[in-house]
Amino acid sequence: MSTNETESEVRWLEAEEERAWRAYRRMVIAVQSRTVRDLAAHGLSEPDYEVLSTLSERTDGTSTLREQAAKMGWSRSRLSRHATRMEARDLIRRAPDPTDGRGCLLVLTEAGWDTLREAAPTHLDSVRRHVIDRLTPEELATLGRIAEKIADTEP
Repeated sequence: MSTNETESEVRWLEAEEERAWRAYRRMVIAVQSRTVRDLAAHGLSEPDYEVLSTLSERTDGTSTLREQAAKMGWSRSRLSRHATRMEARDLIRRAPDPTDGRGCLLVLTEAGWDTLREAAPTHLDSVRRHVIDRLTPEELATLGRIAEKIADTEP
């Protein structure tokens, strides 16, 4: 609490709000740690998989660093450092961006495509086991609506 803020100005969480918040945090941590563990069998981190899978959504497996960073919610410098590590493992390569002399393209390599094809069934099984199959169709629809509402809203 800042020195300018008084106790009465703080919007403390009510018991039910705090319960929901803590349950949400535990859920995110549990799902993330479980899916990360499953991806590790393929030598991939969660960010590795996110880069590979989002690049694969493009027909040519190519995206600008700027677009990829925005899609992942990362800064360009963070993605650039991560891309360097993935490039060293031949999962992606960089190419000059013909539309932006200062930018670059991230391109999925053949090894990257192969790694993604091998890891995708494991990842999908993990998502099913840890989330999808634990929910009723109604709960899944509600989760989807809640996630979209929160993700699509700027504070």
